[in-house]
Parts: sequence; structure tokens; C-alpha cells
Amino acid sequence: MSESILIVVEQREGKLNRASWETITAGQAIAAATGWPLEAAVVGSGTAGIASEVAAKKLAKVYAVESSKLEPYTPDAFAAALKQFLSTKQPKLVLMPHTYQVRDFVPKLATAMGRTVISDCVGFKHENGKLLFTRQMFQGKFAADVSFNSDPPWFATLQNGAFRGDKVEAGASSAPVETVNVEIAGEVIRNKPQEVFKEAKQAVDLTQAEIIVSVGRGIKEQKNIEIAKQLADALGGDLAASRPICDSGWLPMDRQIGSSGQTVAPKLYLALGISGAIQHIVGMKGSRAIIAINKDSEAPIFEIADYAVVGNLFDIVPPLIEEVKKAKAGS
Repeated sequence: MSESILIVVEQREGKLNRASWETITAGQAIAAATGWPLEAAVVGSGTAGIASEVAAKKLAKVYAVESSKLEPYTPDAFAAALKQFLSTKQPKLVLMPHTYQVRDFVPKLATAMGRTVISDCVGFKHENGKLLFTRQMFQGKFAADVSFNSDPPWFATLQNGAFRGDKVEAGASSAPVETVNVEIAGEVIRNKPQEVFKEAKQAVDLTQAEIIVSVGRGIKEQKNIEIAKQLADALGGDLAASRPICDSGWLPMDRQIGSSGQTVAPKLYLALGISGAIQHIVGMKGSRAIIAINKDSEAPIFEIADYAVVGNLFDIVPPLIEEVKKAKAGS
């Protein structure tokens, strides 16, 4: 067993999920605190390009875990490949982004290896030689520091937005890349994936959005969502909502932000008429910059907002749209 940290980055169809950069940032911080060397693995078929991209960061080594049976993605193939690789490599800690794909295969992988997972972590501590991970509990009302009570390798997944992907450190030179070919028996894979389903062409994975305009009860009527859409379009962003809006059927459920929806961390989050219930805040508080517009000066959303605008959104948003359009036209 080596005292090393291994990050399993996520890629799909040759494109790296941006949450992987956040996980590398976390890994670099843990490596600095513990002194353990930091490595990364890219799992798939034909991953040399992605592996080279990852190798530009401050890492000791990058592994390209390869098999033709890893494309397209299946939980069976990924769990089998990683079990085989980890049993040989034997790192102390395995870090992954808390994405839909990781949530799909990591329970199977950890169970197959007789281990547990500390999931959806928002931070870590290294105290008296002991590594602790912080998890939110009871919809973000409490935070618990959790430690591992099993033999390594330890598995942990990190919440989207908990660490800054743009803070990842580049290496002085590219890390060496090693290709590891794994053998996956045909009978291991029990399903045959079809094309990735999308409800509609406009459906979007909000976890990847850089700008989000989100609406709450203050929008008053479904027809008024158009004003938020116009602002999102002007900014080149995506439209989202708090739970009451989606429960009312005014926007699809895949647009919901919060503990029962998506957890996002865009560069800019505009909250229009959102009071800021804890269930919503836990889904967006990792945003880089938060602008909240609400006529209630005591709205809880203002406690986490970087810019608080007290006023009627119907008076503020239309001229804001025009100013954004003017700025874009002049650039």
C-alpha cells in the first residue's frame, strides 16, 4: 500500500468534465497538507489526449487506464477496470468528482473492494495526522467531519463547487503518462447503452453552466419567466429556478437548483426574486459571484450574496437587459 492520492478524472466522449479540475485542486490541497504524492487516472478508450491535458497540472504521474470495453461508459466496465487497476496500484486515497456518472459506478466499485465511500464532501481537515472530510447534513443545516474506519484505499467524492477549478496548479513540466491496459471479460458488462437521452434540444446540464439566471416566487406568474430568459440570453447564460417554480410546472424539473435538484457552481449566479431557503442555498452557494435581486431587504439570500440589490425585479431587470445588450454591442 503506497501513501499516495489518486484522482479519477471524468471524461465523456473525449471531453473532460470541468468538475475534474475542482477535484484536482482538492487533491493538490490534500497533498500539500499530508505530504502524500498526487497522481491521476483517466479511464476510457483512446484517452491519450485527455491524459496529456491532465498531465500539464502539478501531478507526480498520470495513468491512462485503457480498454475498448470502456467506451461507451457502463458502470460494470468502469467498476471492473478500476478494481483491477486499484488492486495493483494500491493508493491510500481515491478522489472523484460527485457527478452523476461517479454516483452510478462508485457504490459498486467500493462494495466490490470491501470499502465504503465518504460522498459529496465540501471540505477536508488534516489534524494530528488524521484525515477528515466534511459533509453537509440535514439539507445543509449541519456539517459533519467524517473519518475512514477501514483499510485503504479510501474513497471520497467532492461536491460540485466545493473547490475552485480555476485554482488548479500547473506543473513546472508535464507529468509522465503511463498507459495501463486492463482486461474486462465480455460477460461482465450486462447492459448495452444507447444514445444519451435528452428531453429536448434545449435541455442543459446546469453543473457545467458558467452563467445562471435563476428565478423564484418573486417572478409571480409563469409568463413573467420570459423576462428572466431574456436576461439569460443577453448574458449567454442558462435559466434555472428554485423548487416552487418547478413544482408549479412553470419550468422543467431539470432546471431546479437546490438540495432536491442540481448543485451548481457557475462563475455568475443571478437570483431573481429568490428568498434563499436553505434547500436552495445548498445548491448554489459555491458560485463564484452571486447577485441577488429581491424587494425584501431581510431576504436570507442576501447573507451569501456578493451583490445585494433591494428592489422590484420588474423595475431592475429590463434596464439591466438593455445595458448588457449595449455593452455587448460596443465590445
